[in-house]
Parts: sequence; C-alpha cells; structure tokens
Amino acid sequence: MRITGIVQLFVGKPVHPVGADGRMALSDHLRELRGRILKIALVVIVGLAVSLVFFDQLFDLVYGPYQQAQEALPNGTTVPTTSGAGAGLLLYLKLCGLASVVLTSPIWLYQIWAFILPGLHAKERRWSRVFAAIAGPLFLAGIFLGYVTLPKGLEILIGFTPEGLTNLVEFNDYLSFFSRTLLVFGISFEIPLFVVLLNLAGVVSGKALGAHRPWIIVGVFVFAAVATPSADPFTMTLMAGPMVVLFLISEVIARYNDRRKAKRNKFAGLSPDEASPL
Repeated sequence: MRITGIVQLFVGKPVHPVGADGRMALSDHLRELRGRILKIALVVIVGLAVSLVFFDQLFDLVYGPYQQAQEALPNGTTVPTTSGAGAGLLLYLKLCGLASVVLTSPIWLYQIWAFILPGLHAKERRWSRVFAAIAGPLFLAGIFLGYVTLPKGLEILIGFTPEGLTNLVEFNDYLSFFSRTLLVFGISFEIPLFVVLLNLAGVVSGKALGAHRPWIIVGVFVFAAVATPSADPFTMTLMAGPMVVLFLISEVIARYNDRRKAKRNKFAGLSPDEASPL
C-alpha cells in the first residue's frame, strides 16, 4: 500500500474513481495537482543537473552579447566581476537554473495544460491546442530577436559612461538584465495572439481594431519604449516593428472571423442596444 501511494503521488492519478457524472472530487483534484507539481519539480531538477554539465557552453552563450558590446566600446568597459565567497556557486546555480526552466518549458507547460484540460469543453480544447501550437514559436521568435538586439542595447547603455570612468559590471546584475530583456521580447510577441483570442471570445471586433489602429500602433511603440530595459531607439524599433506587423495580421484574422460569424448569423453584428429588422 505504501509503494502504491508513492507511485500515485508521483504519477498524479486520482486515488478515487471518477463519479458517474464525469466529475472528480476536490480531494482528487488536489492529489492530481500535487502529482503534477512534483513532476515539474523533478524535471526542473534533472534539467539543472544536465545544465551543470554544459555550464561552459551556457556561460559563453550568455556572455556573448556583452563581449560584442565590449569590442565596440573597448575603453568604456571591463570584464564583468563577482563579489562574495559564494558568488561563483550562486552564479552556477542561477545560470543553470535559468537554462533548466527554459529548456524544460515544453514539459512543465504540458503538465499545466494537462491539469486544466479536463475542465474544458471540446471547442475550448481545440482552441487551446491552436494557442499552444502558435504561442510557443512566437515566444521563441521574440527571445531570438531579443538576443540578437541585446549587444546593440548594451553598447548604447555602456556608451553613456563618462570619459575617464570604468564601468564595472556585476555579472549577476548582467544576468538579470539578460533574462529580463529576453523575457520582455518573448512576452511582447504573444500580445497579438491574445488579441485574436479576445476576438474569438467576442470581446473585440475586427472593425473596432481597425478604427483604433493608429492609437494602437502608437501604444505599441510606447510599450516597446517602456518595456525594453535598454530604452534605446534601436531596440525599441526592433521590438515595436514586428509587434505592429503581428497586430496587423491579428486584425486581418479578426475581420475574417467576424465575416465568418456574420454569414452563420445575420444578426451577429447587432449591438445589444440596437433593434433587429424583425
């Protein structure tokens, strides 16, 4: 019995059978949640152990953008520093922990999705699969663009160092800056996808998006200026440009979806306060 309980704890299967109405008790949901959390923790720990083996390659990958900025401004920068007796160990754990979370994201995102999936209707499950298939590549595209533009952003920021001063960069601060930049770029690429989902839910129409398009484009550039950690025009434009293109694509999809709904229901375009022809 003890072995069975341990297996059920890690596998996450409900101990009690599902009821005749197809529903699970709250205790079964909590057991399943506990099992999936343990799976996620185990996967992240394994990913951390594997990342420790490839620490040198990961360090070169993270340090690369700073080296490119350093070559462009050789007199204004120096090699990043660390302070404290345990700084080296913390650097290993933070860098490899970040790599583990990113590399194992398909697994732990699937665990989250698998926990939510039984509570969705058939139509909602279909749209959730479409969302998962599109959201992943968009997020990775945003991260890639952030990594490409990071050296230029660092170059501009470090370029503000007055002559005669040396900019000492603490590597842990740089690692936080690196992670934040890539995360902002990745999330920003998901915004047009949420616009499409709001349209599918009937919250926003394609006509409304077109009417407010100039203000939305201005808002995109304002968001890019505030969200980019470097806050330089080059990085801001490289973030805002693809976001505007993705927004225009989402507007086209929203208009197509509205026309499709209108064909199925000729009164779909009426507002709640507008009288129908009947």
